[in-house]
Amino acid sequence: MLANRIAGSASVKSRWSGSGLLMMAVLACVCLPATADEATFTARDGGPDRDTMLAGGSGGLPGMAFVRPVLSGVLYRAGFRGGDKDRSGLSAEQRDALCNAGFSGARYVDFGTGTTYGDTACNAGTLRYGKASSGDTHALMEDIFSVIKDPDKGPILAHCMWGVHSSGAVSAMALVQFCDWSEDQAKKYWNEARNNAPCSGGCDKWISGKFKRFKPDPALKIGEAEQRSICPQPGG
Repeated sequence: MLANRIAGSASVKSRWSGSGLLMMAVLACVCLPATADEATFTARDGGPDRDTMLAGGSGGLPGMAFVRPVLSGVLYRAGFRGGDKDRSGLSAEQRDALCNAGFSGARYVDFGTGTTYGDTACNAGTLRYGKASSGDTHALMEDIFSVIKDPDKGPILAHCMWGVHSSGAVSAMALVQFCDWSEDQAKKYWNEARNNAPCSGGCDKWISGKFKRFKPDPALKIGEAEQRSICPQPGG
């Protein structure tokens, strides 16, 4: 199961305290299944645990890497295996795989300059592919909110070139918006999940610059029951 509810009374802050996982441990921990499965991605089963949120693996999605849950059944993040040097985005095969895995949407964060966006129909429904920005996340947060409010909608995949910086930034902001994480908690998650990838100008400066342009929208706040079903839980 993608997410395991772990008992404990620790706060979310303590959950993400201590040193981050070693790079090799992160790469070795493939916690998602070998084949994409709709029930795996759509289950709202209590929020992902810490190790799964930091794991590697493709999740059974062709050509993808670092496919990881952020909000169970609602938001996942990923990158391309080997990057996406042409900025051409998801291939037809990749879009079809996401659609058949139950995803209702995918967003290319920051780098899709050579990407043709649009809808993909499949037996499971329709995947809407579009762009997103880590410098202006409000439209993406609205899309995530709509999925939270409609359990019949499949999750959204936020991806960037490598699955490290930009997709991680919007994921960290989603944890602040929907799970009441503090900015410091979210930045720590982003830092631990970037797999030691370097940042131009320094990583603290990079993520702080993104958060300077982000403010949670009170109109998108969700209830405690919804948080319990999708948000990372204390004690992990």
